[in-house]
Amino acid sequence: MSKRFASIVSLIVVLAACGSSHNMDSMDKSESETASYGSSADFNDEDVHFLQMMIPHHEQAIEMSDIALDPTIGASDVVKGLATQIKGAQDPEITQMNKWLTDLGKTEMDSSMDMSGKMDGMLTADQLMNLGTLRGAEFDSAWIKAMIGHHEGAIEMATVVIAKGSNSQVRILAEAIIIGQQKEVGTLKALLG
Repeated sequence: MSKRFASIVSLIVVLAACGSSHNMDSMDKSESETASYGSSADFNDEDVHFLQMMIPHHEQAIEMSDIALDPTIGASDVVKGLATQIKGAQDPEITQMNKWLTDLGKTEMDSSMDMSGKMDGMLTADQLMNLGTLRGAEFDSAWIKAMIGHHEGAIEMATVVIAKGSNSQVRILAEAIIIGQQKEVGTLKALLG
């Protein structure tokens, strides 16, 4: 094992141990439970749009992570560790965002729609299918590059809602997404060298 690879693995272990996931740990539990996420008046169109778009965006990251965790793919332990971390962070965020939309009487986007042209970083159905055909080191490289672009798209979406949204809880989530995904992008880029 090279020193560079060993140091990257160590970095990932440290990040995971420090709670680098962005699963809204920064939101006080009692605050999230008692606020019921505000009234519909607290959410503007930008907040709702962000929630409706970020759910399928996160769902695709989880799908990409599931591919990496498929034992037939032969992904490296580092990639599998990152995939597990991404799933662990984004699953609860999807639950949270769905709850907000339900509370508002809004629906999420149809997840069967191809959103690749509507959101930065989203893979097309063909790109996602192609990713699942790769194996070993070739898969790792393609997955890392795809996840960097995917995360950068989520960061851009979160930046927009911070600037234009009005709900404080959505802002907390968006800030957590930016912090968590910027850390993961740094780790992913380090893996590419």
